Amino acid sequence: MGKLLLIIGSICLIAGLLISFGIRIPYLGKLPGDISFKGEHFQFYFPIVTCIVLSIILSLIFYLFSKN
Repeated sequence: MGKLLLIIGSICLIAGLLISFGIRIPYLGKLPGDISFKGEHFQFYFPIVTCIVLSIILSLIFYLFSKN
């Protein structure tokens, strides 16, 4: 349990630093399949494909760390 909390904490720390310093990851949030609608006074954006890709990557990372 302690090892899992350290891993999750490390991931949160790295993500927070990336967001704080504005480091952009190329193509993240601009993948084909992300839903974007711009109206005259309205803008809607839902990065569904980006969410799926990040979910798969995080699932693989957690799978590899839990295989001890």
